[in-house]
Amino acid sequence: LSLPLSCCRAKEIKMKLGTLLQKPDSTIDFIIPYPEKLEKPHKAQKPSPEEALQWRDSLEKLLQHPYGLASFHSFLRSEFSEENAEFWVACEDYKKTKSPVKMAEKARKIYEEFIQTEAPKEVNIDHFTKAVTMKNLVDPSPTSFDMAQKRIFALMEKDSLPRFVRSEFYHELIK
Repeated sequence: LSLPLSCCRAKEIKMKLGTLLQKPDSTIDFIIPYPEKLEKPHKAQKPSPEEALQWRDSLEKLLQHPYGLASFHSFLRSEFSEENAEFWVACEDYKKTKSPVKMAEKARKIYEEFIQTEAPKEVNIDHFTKAVTMKNLVDPSPTSFDMAQKRIFALMEKDSLPRFVRSEFYHELIK
C-alpha cells in the first residue's frame, strides 16, 4: 500500500515549513502557490502554440521538450509535487550512465533523495515498487529504477498533466 497523497503532502508542507522557519528572509510565496506567477523557462526555446497543444495528449512529448519540462516543473512546484518531475529527470540521466562506478553512485543518490523512507524529495510509490527498486539496487543496472519511474510517470500523466493543461500558464502557451 502507498501512503495517501494527503499524507505525503502534509509531510512535504511540514518539511517546507521547517525550511521556512530556518530562513527568516523567505517570503510567504514559498508556502502558498500562485499558479499565475509560474516562472517561465529562460534558456529553452518557447514552443509554437501547435507544438504546445500536443502536450495535452502526450506527457512524453511534454517532458522531452526542454521548455515543456521546465514549464511543467514550475507548475508542479506550485502544487508541491516537483519531486515527481525531478525523479523522472534523474532516472533519465541515470539510464544514460555508462560507467558502473558512476551508475552505482547515481543510484545511491537517487535512492537517498527520492526513494528511501523520509527522503528529502520522497516520491509516492507503493511498497511493492519500493521493494523491487531496492532489490534492483543491489546490482545497479540502467533498468534499476524503471518500475518506480513508470509509476511516477503514470501518476503525473493521470493527475498532474490534466491540471497543468487547465492552468493559466498552459493557456498562455497555446494562444
